[in-house]
Amino acid sequence: MAMWKGFGNAFKIPELRKKIFITLGLVAVCRLVSQIPTPGVDWQTLQRTIEDIRTSTGGGGLFDWFEVFTGGALGQCAIGFLSIWPYISAQIVIQLLSSVIPSLEKLKKEGESGRQQLAQITRYLTIVLCVVQSWGIATALMHPQMLSPAFGGVQLVVNPGIGFQLMTVIGMTTAALFVMWLADQITTFGIGNGASLIIMINITSRLPQAIFSAWERYFGYNGVAAMRSPVELVLLLLFGFAVVMGTVMLTQGVRRVPIHSTRRSVSGGATYGMQQTYMPLRVNYTGVMPIIFAQPILQIPGFLARYIPSDAAGFMGWLRSFFLQLADMGSPVHLIVYACFIMFFAFFWVATQFNAIDISENLKKDGSYVPGIRPGRATAEYLDAVMTRITLIGGTGLLIVALLPQILNGAMQVPWAIASFFGGTSLLIIVGVALDTLRIMESHLLVRKYEGFLAHGTLRGRHG
Repeated sequence: MAMWKGFGNAFKIPELRKKIFITLGLVAVCRLVSQIPTPGVDWQTLQRTIEDIRTSTGGGGLFDWFEVFTGGALGQCAIGFLSIWPYISAQIVIQLLSSVIPSLEKLKKEGESGRQQLAQITRYLTIVLCVVQSWGIATALMHPQMLSPAFGGVQLVVNPGIGFQLMTVIGMTTAALFVMWLADQITTFGIGNGASLIIMINITSRLPQAIFSAWERYFGYNGVAAMRSPVELVLLLLFGFAVVMGTVMLTQGVRRVPIHSTRRSVSGGATYGMQQTYMPLRVNYTGVMPIIFAQPILQIPGFLARYIPSDAAGFMGWLRSFFLQLADMGSPVHLIVYACFIMFFAFFWVATQFNAIDISENLKKDGSYVPGIRPGRATAEYLDAVMTRITLIGGTGLLIVALLPQILNGAMQVPWAIASFFGGTSLLIIVGVALDTLRIMESHLLVRKYEGFLAHGTLRGRHG
């Protein structure tokens, strides 16, 4: 009841109500951009061919990955196909480079002016990525057999040539930059992080299709008998509820490192001595980054296998078979390698983004320390060891969530449209963004003396 009362209270605050409506309106514009077909492309033929590929492979491949994260823009071959992803990719690249390039690291530490310069560099990089990616898409549309043998003999572009490529580059780049601008407007004038909200809405836009697939599978449709018992659906829903609870715990879990401060402060004529606080280290420090890195990499061998003859013998025959198993999301080889990649990228992301030396130096400057640990190098080593143990736990939890959709799809033949909502990047993003957005709304409610979304305590988002 507290949750629904919180939503009702949100619309009683004029400022918060205005932010909610602005967010909804801008998100609707983003969805519209993702449904406008690219001129000169036979998107109906493209949609039929993709559906044939999905049926033959059981789903879950690279085409389904694009379809989920672009909100259906792939099937429409929309000008908004790139969506917010070039901007996200540019942010990730700049974030990684800031850890290894001194000039970027210096900008990162210069406060607001440095962040503005980094934001400008990110936007320039976004333009470059948009041009490169849209040119590659235009080329692939003119030569679709490069993507899959199923496209052999299929013509998707009415008038192929340099004119079509330039038009596609201009259209998709402009649409991606417009979506980037909309994301910034949502962040500034709306509720939550605009880029994250757009990604979440793109993912949840596939929910109606998942519901229809579930109804068709368990209850039948249009004269077609049900394929599975409704009891399986009930068990899946209970299992899904448990997975969501586990994902929320993984997203909100923190390891509290106690911090003592020896600096004396004066307030209202009273002098305060030692203060005790804590440093929250998130269990899932990496977020969805390991999955985002690992998924596309494992699809590359599938494309390379097409260039090896099917009748190849010896090493090349073994290599082709190995590549095909890597691309098959239900094979044990794929699951094992996928798991290894997720753990590797989890530790890689922490190693590049968590700077224990800087944290220990900042604590020392502030007159703070970890009880029982000497300030300086010893504190850095302690924090690094704690973060390593946390990453092992968080990476294992992330690994379980990431593998669940593939196991459901491979072992139980649950359609990918349904299985993708039982874990993986989709569920992690939905849970994380929803918690962050609700936390921001709750802060508005509490400031104005309204009840929050929980009867006891407050929400904590991914960064809270």
